[in-house]
Amino acid sequence: MRGYGFLSSSIGVTCAAAIALPSALPAAAATTRPAPTTEAADATAGRLLARIPGRSAERAVPGSTQSLPLAPLARDRALGAAPEQGLYRSDVRHFSLVGVVWDTPDIELHGRVQVRTRSAAAGTWSGWQDVETHNADHGADPGTAERTSGHVRGATAPLWVGDSDGVDVRVRAEAGNRDRGTGADEGDPLPSGLRLELVDPGAEPPPQGAPADFPRTGEQSAEASAAFAVNTDLAPLGASEIQALDRTATEQELLALRGDELTEQQRAKPSIGPRPRIVTRRGWGADEGLRAKGFVYTKKVKAAFVHHTASGNNYRCSRASSVIRGIYRYHVRSMGWRDIGYNFLVDKCGNIYEGRAGGVAKPVRGAHTLGFNSNSTGIAVLGTFSSSKPSSAVVKAIARLTAWKLGLYGMNPRAKTYLKSGGGNLYRKGKNVRLNVISGHRDGFATDCPGRQLYRKLGTARSAAARYQGR
Repeated sequence: MRGYGFLSSSIGVTCAAAIALPSALPAAAATTRPAPTTEAADATAGRLLARIPGRSAERAVPGSTQSLPLAPLARDRALGAAPEQGLYRSDVRHFSLVGVVWDTPDIELHGRVQVRTRSAAAGTWSGWQDVETHNADHGADPGTAERTSGHVRGATAPLWVGDSDGVDVRVRAEAGNRDRGTGADEGDPLPSGLRLELVDPGAEPPPQGAPADFPRTGEQSAEASAAFAVNTDLAPLGASEIQALDRTATEQELLALRGDELTEQQRAKPSIGPRPRIVTRRGWGADEGLRAKGFVYTKKVKAAFVHHTASGNNYRCSRASSVIRGIYRYHVRSMGWRDIGYNFLVDKCGNIYEGRAGGVAKPVRGAHTLGFNSNSTGIAVLGTFSSSKPSSAVVKAIARLTAWKLGLYGMNPRAKTYLKSGGGNLYRKGKNVRLNVISGHRDGFATDCPGRQLYRKLGTARSAAARYQGR
C-alpha cells in the first residue's frame, strides 16, 4: 500500500489541439443522468473516438512525480528543540509543484512546513515559503470507496513554485505535539512516513488553432474516450473547450438535458444563467490514464462549495493549465484520490476549467468538502486568498458558473438548502445541515478555506449569480 505513488514515475500528460466548436446548440442532447454502466459508456465513447482528427500522430509529452523520504535533522535533537524533519537536494529532476505527504489521511500535521527552491532558469534560490498544512478538510467523505481504498494519504496543500531543479524543505512540529495523539511513531510528534513530493506537470497544451497533428497522448485509452464522451451533449468529441452560450441557447439546452424533470412553470420560465466558456480536461492537458476508471455520480446538485487551492498566487494565467495538471497529479499520485478533487477550477483571470471527469453538466461526486460531497459541486480558485483579494474576474466567473450549474438543477443562488453530513469536524454524520446554496468550504468544515478575502466576496457572487439567472 505504501508504495502507491511513492515511487518516482514518468507518466504522459495530454497536450490537446483545438477543435472548432459549433455555433449552434447540438441537435440531440442526452439526459444528464449517468449511463447505466461504465462499460456501456466506454463502448459508446470508443465508437465516437474515431471521429477525432489527428489521432494517428499522438505521442507522449511526459510529466512525473518524485517522492523523497524526509529524515530527522540531528541538530534539533541535540539541542532538545521540537523535532524537525527535512531534506536538501540540489540534484533533482525539474519540477514545478511541491507538497508533503504522510501515511495516514486521518492524522493532521500540527506544525510548520517550509520550502525553498532553486530556479531552473536563473539558478538562484527562493526565500523560504510556508506550505498550508491543514489539508484534511479536502477529501472524499468517510466510508466511501474512494476514502477507504487503502491508497489515500495525509497531505499538505500543494505549492506552485515554477520550474525548479533544487529543493530544501523543513517540517517542524508544534511544541506540545506529544500530547495530541498524532498517530506518529512513538516519541515522535510528527506523522509517520513523511515524504516530499516534487511534481512536474509536463508540457503545456498547444494554443487554440494548433495543427491537428500536434503531439498529444492518452486519447486512445478507454478512460480518455469516456472522458470526452460525457461532454458530447455540449461540444464536439474531444473539444478543447465548451463554448459560452447566450441565454436563449442555454434555456434550450436545459430543456434538452433535463426537460422531462422540469415542472410546467420551469419550462415556461427557466431560471438559469447563460452557460460560460469552460476549458475541458483535454484543453488543460489531463492525462486520463492517471485517474481511476469510470465515474462516480451523486443524485443532484443542490449547493456549490467555493474553495481556494492554497497553492500560491505566483503563476501566470497562461500557465494555469500547468498548475491544474500539477494539482491533478498531486491529488492522484501523491494523495491517492481517484481523480482531481474539485469539479471545477477558476484561475485568477476568471477562466473556468473542467475538474473531476464525468461531465460538466452531470452531478459528479467530487472530493472537495469532507462530509458534503454528495449533492454538491466544488469550485476551487487557483491561489491563496487568506490576505490577497480575488480579482473581480474571479468573482464574476464564480457567479457565471454557479448561475449555470445550479440552474441546471433548479437551485436559487441566493437561497438556503439542506445537505446531509457525511461526517466531519463541524457536523456529525447524518445531520441535516442548512447551508447557503453557494457556500464557502468553511461553512461545512472548520477550515480557513477559501481564505478570508475570497469568503468575503461570496455574497457578491450570490447576488450576481441570481441576476444571471434572471431572478
